[in-house]
Amino acid sequence: MLKLVTVFSLAFIVAAQAAPADDLEALFDDYWTYDLASDPFGATSSGDNTFNDQVPAVAPEDYQARTAQRSAFLSRLDAIDSEAFNDAQRLNADLLRFILIHQIDLAEFDGWRMPFLADGGFHMEFGYVTGSTPFRTEKDFENYLARLRALPGFIDQNIDNMRVGLADGFTQPKEILPFIIPSFEAQVKDNAAAHPYYAPFEVMPETISSRRQRVLQREARAALADQVIPAFARAATFMKDEYLPNARESVGASALPDGEAYYAALVRYYTSLDDATPDAIHRLGLKEVARIRAEMDAVIRTTGFRGEFSAFLDFLRTDEEFYAKTPEQLLERASWISKDIDGRLPAYFGKLPRQPYSVEPVPAEIAPNYTTGRYVGAPLDADRGGQYWVNTYGLDTRPLYQLIALSLHEAVPGHHLQGALALEIENVPAFRKQFYPHAFGEGWGLYSEKLGVEMGVYTTPYDEFGRLSYEMWRACRLVIDTGLHSKDWTRQQALDYLASNTALSLHNVQTEVDRYIAWPGQALAYKMGELTIWELRSKAERELGDKFDIRDFHDAVLTEGGLPLDMLRVKIDRYIADTKARPDAE
Repeated sequence: MLKLVTVFSLAFIVAAQAAPADDLEALFDDYWTYDLASDPFGATSSGDNTFNDQVPAVAPEDYQARTAQRSAFLSRLDAIDSEAFNDAQRLNADLLRFILIHQIDLAEFDGWRMPFLADGGFHMEFGYVTGSTPFRTEKDFENYLARLRALPGFIDQNIDNMRVGLADGFTQPKEILPFIIPSFEAQVKDNAAAHPYYAPFEVMPETISSRRQRVLQREARAALADQVIPAFARAATFMKDEYLPNARESVGASALPDGEAYYAALVRYYTSLDDATPDAIHRLGLKEVARIRAEMDAVIRTTGFRGEFSAFLDFLRTDEEFYAKTPEQLLERASWISKDIDGRLPAYFGKLPRQPYSVEPVPAEIAPNYTTGRYVGAPLDADRGGQYWVNTYGLDTRPLYQLIALSLHEAVPGHHLQGALALEIENVPAFRKQFYPHAFGEGWGLYSEKLGVEMGVYTTPYDEFGRLSYEMWRACRLVIDTGLHSKDWTRQQALDYLASNTALSLHNVQTEVDRYIAWPGQALAYKMGELTIWELRSKAERELGDKFDIRDFHDAVLTEGGLPLDMLRVKIDRYIADTKARPDAE
């Protein structure tokens, strides 16, 4: 009898210990199910096709409902006894807590009133989603048609939200709007069949009968001509006739209603550091600018150039030898660089992703005010791999000497390697594979640019200067972003600072500064994250000595997916301790 009681007692103890873990797993499932259902575009981009016939609901009450639900999730998380969690469960719980807390904090500022940036926004979002949408079956095309027909409602809700922003004084600055409005106008086409959203119907699977194909194509053209394009036309007219004349004259986020608190919350979110302040970041930026400038001056001397720093920048911006003659030449160079780097990866990484990537031009309709390059990921089961976008608009503004740094950052070992590895993480909640803390993600991209020096991919002083110019660009972001949004800098002051310290073309200087104005705080992520990763690498090298292996370190950084910087520090400390504890190989 005593033995039976003992067995039951043990079973009860095990069950009691398992209960918090079960509650945690149920919370993860509920959170992810809700997140997908409330953001159908995000669901598609994540590889979940359950909601491919739907668009997000973006009325103010929809945002309020999401915040209430996230608060309920956070309360559930806080109520679970975490004492019995193992390390993996604790990390999962901490990551969800980080996400929920920042979502709730930022929701207080009703950012939905300003639903676009300098190079993106609600009017461009569907293009990205279409790239992640499967088109294999008749049902896929029917879902897409339903989504096209629902898209005007999504556009009109965002217009209504911007009208609330106009009434509240919560708008993008008037000064940058002339450069943004063309991206709205680019969505208005005279010919429905020429619209990018019609592209999936141009080549359809043979499993769909030719008669059914013609019906679907006719319905798609009608949906675009009668509903979608007129909705985009309404948005473009609204932007020109109503938004632009009534937008705010100020530039910095601090001038917005409750602007100082808003910017402070954005700084904490994008750096993933609770103690980050604009003043401290500004000082750090000035220090980094001075350090990098000394390195740039040293590289200039190796070229044999005689003249002032500004004269060297003018030489780089104007000499034809540094620029491709055709878009194809630029894309071919980016492709060759990326493939060359691919072959060097095994010496620096123990684990490489299965998903491939391609090199593509930035879509023409968004290219004029778009950044130099970007990585666009894809679900593991998508019909395409990741995409490294290279901007071929204005070839005289896309210098070849910066193309190696760009490729290292956006493709490999930067965002593609990083993002594709995150998709392959096993035995973690689904939200972990999609979580992208900006300081970690962009910090890794910038770290990858400098890693290219060790990899031997910079072959000329001009390429190395291009890399340093890119690093200087990100250091300037610390100064400019905090200057604009907390120190009353003007747009012209920011333009002059970036132009005088980097070799960026003047066109890129304009698009970049406008990006920082429209997207407060995000530009801080790059340097803050990169400096942290180098700090952790130096610590690992110092403490491990002969046991340090660059491949193991990089795997330790990447193979858990995105982490806030404080959590990354804990992870690397554990990696160092575990490596020290391993017996030396005989």
